[in-house]
Amino acid sequence: MSTNISFILCSDGSHTLFNPELNETYHSKHGAIQESIYVYIEKGLLLFKELEKVNVLEVGFGTGLNALLTWNKAEELKLKVEYHTLEPFPLSKEITDQLNYPSLLEDPASTERFKRMHDAAWEEKVELSEYFTFYKYQTTLEEKSLPRDTFNVCYFDAFAPNRQAEVWAEKNFKKIFTSLKEGGILTTYCAQAAFKRTLKAVGFEVKSLKGPLFKKEMTWGRKINSK
Repeated sequence: MSTNISFILCSDGSHTLFNPELNETYHSKHGAIQESIYVYIEKGLLLFKELEKVNVLEVGFGTGLNALLTWNKAEELKLKVEYHTLEPFPLSKEITDQLNYPSLLEDPASTERFKRMHDAAWEEKVELSEYFTFYKYQTTLEEKSLPRDTFNVCYFDAFAPNRQAEVWAEKNFKKIFTSLKEGGILTTYCAQAAFKRTLKAVGFEVKSLKGPLFKKEMTWGRKINSK
């Protein structure tokens, strides 16, 4: 992965990063925080807020924004969250220390939480708080073995299909489908027609939802039967 990653200031004042090798940003340039809250928190985590515990699988830890927002919400709701995230190419501490998400969020604990997540050990269970248990894996989805019938929600936040086609292969979504509990969901910013056909092919009930910010659509899939 490129070491020439640069910072971009989004329309909402939050950072995103630009990867020149992929010619792609990590978040929407219209607003990283707003996009993540809408796609992953509102259309993902909060659908399970009545449970005693929510198991989250994230494909693409990236900047750590989705994880931070999830931790903050877990503390706010007193909701126990077990968070598993995959990232084959972790960002350097030099980059993550400069990301401005914590300073823009209302929760004053965000700065310390963001640092603790990025400093957390890889490949092991880390109890970050009473409500947030964290697992970080430095691996690809293709290489990672996932447990069956375990996760309530998958945040699929990989780079776009035209940038990293291998991540969006049908076999990966079969793996995710198997790892989700009955009624579990996959939520993502992507609205590509071929991607939605792939989700349907592996068994997901697929819905096109209104997208975040200036994006017309996003995609949401539910596991409605086991295969």
